[in-house]
Amino acid sequence: MSASAESAGQSPSHTRQQERSASAEVIAASAGESASAGVVAASAGESASAGVVAASAGESASAGVVAASAGESASAGVVAASAGESASAVTTGPIIGSRKVYLDTPSGLRVPRRRVLLTDGAHLDVYDTSGPYTHDEPDIDLHRGLPALRAGWSAERDADAASTNAVQTQLGLARAGVITKEMEFIAVREGVSADLVRDEVARGRAVIPANRCHPESEPMIIGKQFLVKINANIGNSAVSSSIADEVDKMVWATRWGADTVMDLSTGRRIHETREWILRNSPVPIGTVPIYQALEKVGGDPTKLSWEAYRDTVIEQAEQGVDYMTVHAGVLLRYVPLTARRVTGIVSRGGSIMAAWCLAHHQESFLYTHFDELCEIFQRYDITFSLGDGLRPGSIADANDEAQFAELRTLGELTHRARAFDVQVMIEGPGHVPMHKIAENVRLEEELCGEAPFYTLGPLATDIAPAYDHITSAIGAAMIAQAGTAMLCYVTPKEHLGLPNRDDVKTGVITYKIAAHSADLAKGHPHAQERDDALSKARFEFRWVDQFNLSLDPDTARSFHDETLPAEPAKTAHFCSMCGPKFCSMKITQDVRRYAEEHGMTSPDAIEAGMRAKSDEFAQRGGQVYLPVVGP
Repeated sequence: MSASAESAGQSPSHTRQQERSASAEVIAASAGESASAGVVAASAGESASAGVVAASAGESASAGVVAASAGESASAGVVAASAGESASAVTTGPIIGSRKVYLDTPSGLRVPRRRVLLTDGAHLDVYDTSGPYTHDEPDIDLHRGLPALRAGWSAERDADAASTNAVQTQLGLARAGVITKEMEFIAVREGVSADLVRDEVARGRAVIPANRCHPESEPMIIGKQFLVKINANIGNSAVSSSIADEVDKMVWATRWGADTVMDLSTGRRIHETREWILRNSPVPIGTVPIYQALEKVGGDPTKLSWEAYRDTVIEQAEQGVDYMTVHAGVLLRYVPLTARRVTGIVSRGGSIMAAWCLAHHQESFLYTHFDELCEIFQRYDITFSLGDGLRPGSIADANDEAQFAELRTLGELTHRARAFDVQVMIEGPGHVPMHKIAENVRLEEELCGEAPFYTLGPLATDIAPAYDHITSAIGAAMIAQAGTAMLCYVTPKEHLGLPNRDDVKTGVITYKIAAHSADLAKGHPHAQERDDALSKARFEFRWVDQFNLSLDPDTARSFHDETLPAEPAKTAHFCSMCGPKFCSMKITQDVRRYAEEHGMTSPDAIEAGMRAKSDEFAQRGGQVYLPVVGP
């Protein structure tokens, strides 16, 4: 998509529909590709909007592959479709022990929640990001895409903007005092007032990433006054993965709690991959446009230009990308500051722009054309995610001059974007030891007008490849407690390879732990309700409720069942860790029961029990060692 379509006066939605039905959109697999690589093909004569997903003859449809021949049944986890079939199988259906419910807003909007059903007849409603995929009987067709939830909301925004003379962005309308439908939806979702949502957006302390061309997404907010959010990165590479795999990862990530997803594809079919993800995503989608722009110039950073980059941004805007990482703070004069670093420039986008600046000995075109970018972002209501292209890639490089010089420039760009009523968040560092974490938040808020901070980790140590989801979650919990609004997950494959489906889930669950820990520490309203419910279930030996209230019920249940698989064990007052005689909670319950039966408080019961044992000891002659009694 070039700038010409926009200048011709076509609306974003009109142009996007043209793209989706164009024959160029056919996702075709070449002969000889394996199904494990994920073959997505359209047969002759079919339009891309029909988007038939099929495996070529002789290919096996393995788990996660979007493929099925005529008459095949779609097994769990496999997106299957043949001619005339609807594709309805990525992973769907409720998470065990729960079901999807909806809360109504004052104007009748329906806000999703996941209701965990408890064995004592109670229930707990929790935040839900999974979209229609977890309905009891989900109507999912990947070719058709999700329902356009926000399609009818634009007319109201137009009227609000006209009546208030405001720019038609969430920031512009918030500054004019308008509570948009997105804000109303978010208020119920977060359990806060709509006034708070509007005020935080108006101040720039929160953002609502919601491109008008992505009506399928359910509105969410990123800001320090709200629940800490997490992002999951997916995307293919030049050597691995496929469109089918990436759509499956997106659905899988949102099932387990990813609030946003970034498509970081750098391999083949970047446009088509993104289209399939966007049309089927219930959460905001982010990208790094420089990756696709680089592909368009044959992978040579020196051949990049503002025009190639601009056209790529418009192409992605038309498709519906909600926020874009822009490394406009990597300036020519900052590149030498990285020369003495242990790991140099580790950001892909940062290194691309540094190479361009050095090759041309000119200032970055992202910086010099930033106002033009703002005009494009304003048109679609895209959120800037100003990239940390000079972030530290090792503990040794944390909080150095290169990192903070770029941060100062990001602060300047934040204010320039806000002058266009464009929303902004700031990306943060990757490797920072624990004692240097708080300084990053303090400086970001000071320099960037309290724009939401969005950080990768940070990793608190460099010594644990294969466990960097843990090293980074330590830093993530700390930086979120200090004020970071969204955490970008890290998977066990960080620094080692492209994450697969299992890695995605591990990364999401790990970061849900970090985010929730920060919500507890910050005293977020309602954050502790789930902890209290699970603790009560644990003490009362309601094992099934303990599983179902956890972030990952499937794994919790499987761990328990490794040693105690029988159904009666789900009500037993012990586990295999301590056994029936040494369970502290069982002993505590016995003490409480004794106290109740004898009209005592628990301390009284303990003292009485000690006296009884003392009397028993004296009655047996005060002997420390008793004779062995035979069988």
